[in-house]
Amino acid sequence: MSSPVVVFVAAVIVVALAAVLLTRLVRSRLVLGSTEDQTTYRILHTTSLASPELRAGLTAGADKAVRHLRELLATPALALTDGDDVVTWDGAGGGVHVHDVRRHAARALDGGYTDVLGPDVVECDRLDCPVRNAVAAALTTEERVVGALIAYTSARPSAGLVRAVEEVARFVSGQLELAEFDRERAKLAEAEIRALRAQISPHFIYNALGAIASYVRTDPEHARDLLLEFADFTRYSFRRHGDFTTLAEELRSIERYLMLEKARFGDRLSVTLRVAPEVLPVAVPFLCLQPLVENAVRHGLEGRTSPGHVTILAEDAGNEALISIDDDGVGMEPELARTLLGGDSPTDSVGIANVDERLRAVFGDDYGLVIETATGAGTKVSLRVPKYRPGVHAT
Repeated sequence: MSSPVVVFVAAVIVVALAAVLLTRLVRSRLVLGSTEDQTTYRILHTTSLASPELRAGLTAGADKAVRHLRELLATPALALTDGDDVVTWDGAGGGVHVHDVRRHAARALDGGYTDVLGPDVVECDRLDCPVRNAVAAALTTEERVVGALIAYTSARPSAGLVRAVEEVARFVSGQLELAEFDRERAKLAEAEIRALRAQISPHFIYNALGAIASYVRTDPEHARDLLLEFADFTRYSFRRHGDFTTLAEELRSIERYLMLEKARFGDRLSVTLRVAPEVLPVAVPFLCLQPLVENAVRHGLEGRTSPGHVTILAEDAGNEALISIDDDGVGMEPELARTLLGGDSPTDSVGIANVDERLRAVFGDDYGLVIETATGAGTKVSLRVPKYRPGVHAT
């Protein structure tokens, strides 16, 4: 065999061996990982376990989160206080030291900074107790101290442990701020629903009951059916649970509303409703369509003696549902439509800005209302809804 051939064969063997060794190395790192990788994974995993518990709030979630926090710091004991009471204790020495937590956290609570405590303040009479030193760090939300985290150790805390306690306290504070945000968002959503319910026209209720009453003598069976539909409509509109519902439930409520309006207007109101079966299970914000349909009926028939027509479409568009409410009424100036979306209109249009804000808050700014209108040309209100969005579930 010639020298170049030998060199070539040797090179091929070296490359093959290198490839085999590299493959084994990559596989071993993927399976086992380095010590640093394992440590990083453990920290991230432990943090992820504590996060959802803390998102419930300090008092509600601390009992389940505290053991994960203590695992992060690897200390013999850990306590959390809300400033008034000991929220939770995990680890050794709880029976003896839990009553001193508020005193140990005093400076952190009062000054909002980290305090290192020695045996003269912490240790008890038991020689076998590992709780001899402590690091107390403040928990804050919106620059306001709401509690403290106290890590207990047997040896004097190192500078690294002090920094670690501060970082864990900062992490807990961030989760508590998110919990506070969640509570405020829930309150705001409930307030928006209450405002929307308050906007359900008293005139509609009065007129619906009047229309039902008009059938009591001439068609008692129809009056009974209308009264049941009215009861179901109001029960749905004023229900107390759930921020979201299915498109099917929302459309069923709209059908009840339209049945009551047709009892009032008779042949002056006609409706076309076309819905793709694929979009019926899609989750939508509660009462996001009914106000739009009510506006279409009111403004579609406003100021005219001829019949008005409302078209409601719900179409399948891959990952989204496309919904539109179209009336052939008097329409409006495009500038007025922009004002309605901004919530600054002096008119009594029901819930346009409310619905737009809720859609954007839930799905993002790309999912607000779109209004197409002009004077004398009717009004079309359209919206897109993702078929799936994390955290959005009908209840």
